[in-house]
Amino acid sequence: MTTIGTTLVIGATGTTGSRVVSRLAARGHGVKAASRRATAVDDARSVRSVRFDWDDPTTYDDALTGVDRVYLIPPLGSTEPAAIMLPFLERARAAGVRRAVLLSSSAIPAGGPATGQVHQALPGLFDEWAVLRPSWFMQNLTGDTPHARSIAADGTILTATGEGRVGFVDADDIAAVAVHALTDEQAPNTDLVITGPEALSYGDIAAVLTRLTGRQVTHHPLTYEQLRDRLAAAIPAEYAALLAGLDRAIADGAEDRTTDTVQRLTGRPPRAFRAFAERELTRSAG
Repeated sequence: MTTIGTTLVIGATGTTGSRVVSRLAARGHGVKAASRRATAVDDARSVRSVRFDWDDPTTYDDALTGVDRVYLIPPLGSTEPAAIMLPFLERARAAGVRRAVLLSSSAIPAGGPATGQVHQALPGLFDEWAVLRPSWFMQNLTGDTPHARSIAADGTILTATGEGRVGFVDADDIAAVAVHALTDEQAPNTDLVITGPEALSYGDIAAVLTRLTGRQVTHHPLTYEQLRDRLAAAIPAEYAALLAGLDRAIADGAEDRTTDTVQRLTGRPPRAFRAFAERELTRSAG
């Protein structure tokens, strides 16, 4: 049994946020779709668009009015999101929000860096909560992402992961878990590590793409320092070091695991990378 309420979805135009909005609306739940630029939506789906900017507290009150749960996408690129998020969550609790679901990462435990600080604080703020800790998104290899661009440009995937393996997960499966965490009568009140059905190295990923496209794709390994410096050309040095460090952890085996979270919460198995890639190739061909 699930409950019907109104959910504030922060980052509603993003990779998981847009999927959460669609799934909630399809199930008849009221949604406030929050993004920096509020856009028109179909009111027949009980979705209202609202402007929200983590860096602008004047947008908070309108976003929080009339909602009883919130899906939290942290401020992008921030190495210390707790400084912004915790005051907002205090305000959310005072405004009547009773359930909070945070998108974090499989690489970051409670009390760890970045969203780990928000994760640690969440149970003390809300009686109903969950922290989603997905592994690396399959979508990181498609669209207008760095990996997709390098694959398109010269058939290479550049990482500092070595032969380390990752339980890559489809954002559709993350969104499905998020909706259950937001709407099930009993809140998870725990963290949920979300993976796909298999752990793959980037070499494995390159081999799948080669077979499906008929074009040679290879994994080109970098050192931690090479990746850090490459990233720092486009993003702040501290954040570049954090991301490169995550690759180094993969090389050491930190992400070589799979979980039953998707199957257990949604009743269906998570999508495998080959099926994901076939779907994306079909979409791009269309």
